[in-house]
Amino acid sequence: MSNIEDFPVSARRQSTEFDALVAAGHAALDAIPGAVYLCDAEGLLVTYNTEAVELWGRTPDPAKKERFCGSHQLYLLDGTPLAHSDCPMATAIQMGAPTRNAEVIMARPDGSRFTALVNIRALRDRSGRIQGAINCFQDITGRKQIEEEVHRTKQDLEDFFENGAVGLHIVSGEGIILRANKAELELLGYRPEEYIGRHIAEFHADAPVIGDILQRLSCGEPLDRYPARLRARDGSVKHVLITSNSRFVDGKFVNTRCFTIDVSKLHAAEEARRASEARLAATYEAASVGISETDENGRFLRVNDSICRITGRSRDQLLGMTFLDYTDPDDQADDAELYARQVHGDIENYTTRKRVLRPDGSMRHLDIFSSSVRDSDGRFLYGVRVAQDVTTAKQLEDRLREGEQRMRDLLEALPAAIYTTDAEGRINFFNRAAAEMAGRTPQPGDEWCVTWKLYWPDGSPLPHNECPMAVALRENRPVRGAEAVAERPDGRRVPFIPYPTPLRDSEGKLVGAINMLVDISERKQAENAQKILIDELNHRVKNTLATVQSLASQTARHAADLEEFLPTFTGRLLALARAHDLLTTRNWQDAPFEKLVHDIVAPVSGGRVVASGPHVDLDPRTALSVTMVLNELLTNAAKYGALSAPGGSVSLTWSVNEGERSQGVLECAWRERGGPLVVPPKRRGFGTRLMERCIEHDLAGDFELVFEPEGTSCSIAFPVKVPASNG
Repeated sequence: MSNIEDFPVSARRQSTEFDALVAAGHAALDAIPGAVYLCDAEGLLVTYNTEAVELWGRTPDPAKKERFCGSHQLYLLDGTPLAHSDCPMATAIQMGAPTRNAEVIMARPDGSRFTALVNIRALRDRSGRIQGAINCFQDITGRKQIEEEVHRTKQDLEDFFENGAVGLHIVSGEGIILRANKAELELLGYRPEEYIGRHIAEFHADAPVIGDILQRLSCGEPLDRYPARLRARDGSVKHVLITSNSRFVDGKFVNTRCFTIDVSKLHAAEEARRASEARLAATYEAASVGISETDENGRFLRVNDSICRITGRSRDQLLGMTFLDYTDPDDQADDAELYARQVHGDIENYTTRKRVLRPDGSMRHLDIFSSSVRDSDGRFLYGVRVAQDVTTAKQLEDRLREGEQRMRDLLEALPAAIYTTDAEGRINFFNRAAAEMAGRTPQPGDEWCVTWKLYWPDGSPLPHNECPMAVALRENRPVRGAEAVAERPDGRRVPFIPYPTPLRDSEGKLVGAINMLVDISERKQAENAQKILIDELNHRVKNTLATVQSLASQTARHAADLEEFLPTFTGRLLALARAHDLLTTRNWQDAPFEKLVHDIVAPVSGGRVVASGPHVDLDPRTALSVTMVLNELLTNAAKYGALSAPGGSVSLTWSVNEGERSQGVLECAWRERGGPLVVPPKRRGFGTRLMERCIEHDLAGDFELVFEPEGTSCSIAFPVKVPASNG
C-alpha cells in the first residue's frame, strides 16, 4: 500500500508524479501524515517535509548533494551499519524495486536512534523511465518496544512452562494431555510422544482418585496439594501432590492447568519414620537397659520396664520421682551438676557412673548415658537417660584391679627389667629396673622396646621393629636365645638377653606381650677378661719360653762353670716367676709398680732397700721388663755392690712426669751407698745388655748405668699411662 494517493488523471496528463510532487513543495509534503522525502534519478535529495527533518534530527545540506537518505547514519535491525548507497531508497532508484513496510534503524547526530518503518516506491515518467523515488517512513520505536516486551514475556512464559522445576501439564476438557513440560516428563520417565495426546487416567494408579480429580475440576473446583499416585515408565509408582484449576471460556470447560510435585522421597521418609517409631517403641519396652525420659528438673516423664526392675520400683513410683531421689547421696552432686549443664546447653551429653539405692537396702552400680532432645530453636524439651546395670562388672573390675595392682607390685619388686606392650607393640607398662637399664623413662607411644637404641652383638644397628619383641608379636611366638645391645642416652651400651613372650586372652587371641631383659654386662666382661687372659697367657707363655731360653743361653755363655751358672740362672727365673705370680693374681691386668718393687726387693734386701714414689700402674708387658731390670740391679747389689757389705743400703725413688692424652714418663733412680769401692767392669756383661734391652728396646725408654766409686747408680725412664684421676 502506498502512503501517497494517486493524482487526478488530468494532472498526470500534464506532468508526471515526480514533477507534480516536486512542484507541490514543502507545504504539500507537510500535509502528508508521516515523514516524506523525494530523490531524483541520481538519488539526490530533492525535497522533504518537516516531520522527516525532525526524525532525522538534522536538515540536509543542499550544497553537499546528499543522496538516498537524509539520516545521519543507517543500521540494520541487528546493529550492522548500512551505507546510504545500499539502503532501500538506492535499490528503488537503481532497480525500480519497491519496499513495503521494511524496518531500519536511523541514527541522529546526537547519537540517539529510532526504528523506522519504511515504504518506498519508484516514480516513473510516461515512457516508464525512473525519474526518482518517494520514501514515506515513520518512527515505530514505541511499537517495537511493545512487540519486544510481548515477545520476551511470551518467551518467559514458555521458559517458565517448559523449564520449571515443578512438573506442569495441561489437560483438555475430555481428559487428554495437551502439553507437558520437561519436569513432568522427567518425573515419570516418558518421552513426549508417549505422554502427550493420551488420556490422563492412563497414568494414574488409582482410578477413583483421577475420577474425583476430573469431577472436581469440571465443576470449577480448584485442587490444592491433592495426593495421588502416578505410574512411571519404569513401572514404579510416584507419590505426588497435584495443584490445579480449570479454564472456562464462555462458560464452557476448556482445559485444566496442573502442577505436579514429587513427594515420593518424603512419603518414603514418612513411612520409614512411622516404622522407626514403631520399632523404637517396641525396643524401648523390650530393651534390657533402663531407658527413661526426664524434664528439665530431672522428673521422670516416661520409663521402661528395665529401669523399674533395676531400681526396684514400679512405674507409678518412678513417675512421681526424680532420678536423684534414688541416687546415693555421695553421687547426687555430680549427676545433678552434669544434668544442669546439659539442660542449659553447655554440654550435649554426658556419661557417669553412680550408685543407686533400692528399697530393699541393696545397692546397684549404674552407668548412665544422658542426652538431650531439643526443638528447632534449640530449646530443651526433655532428656533421654540410658541406665546400664554394671554391678557385677564393677565387682569384677575391682577384683581385677586388685590383681593387677598385686602383679604390678610384684613386677616392680623384681630386679630384672620387665615391660609389657599391647598387640600393636605399644608399651603400656615397665618397671623401675627397665627404666634404669634403659637410662630413660619410656614415653607414651613408644613401641617394641624401652631402650633408646639397639644393636646386634656385632655392633650393627638393630631397628626397633626388627627386635626380638617385635618378632614375638608379629609371629605370635616366644623368642629365645637372642642377644642384643642397648645403648642408653648417655652413650653407655648394655648387652642383654631378651625373653619376649606373647600374651593371649581366654580365646587365644593375641592381646600383647611381656618381655624380660637380663643384663649380661658382667658376664660379657668376664668373658672378655677370660678371653684377654687366655690370649695374654698364650702370648706370655710363648714370650716367657723365649725369655727363659735367652736367659739360659746368655747366662751359660757368661758363666765360668756350672756352679756359677745355676745361682745366676735360678735368680733370674725366680724374678720372672714373681712377676708372673703378681700378674696372674691380677688376671694379667695392670700391676701397681710399688707392689712389684716390694715383691722383688723384700725377699733379698732384708729391709736395706728404701723405696718411695707415687702410685702408678704398669701394664703386663712393662711389668715383666721392669721385673727383669730390678732383679739384675738387686742381684748385682747383693753380689758386688752395697748389699754385699753389712752397712750398705740402696735407695729406689721414682716420679711421674705427666704428658698429654693420659701419657706420662716414669723416672726411676737407683742409688747404692755403703758398699765396697766400685771399680767399673772391663767388659759389659749379659746383665747390663739385658737391662738395656728391656728398657730401651722393649719399653722405648732410657737406661743409664753409672759405676761411681761410692756406689753404683742407675737412671731409668720409660712411658706409662697416667689415670685421669692423677691429672
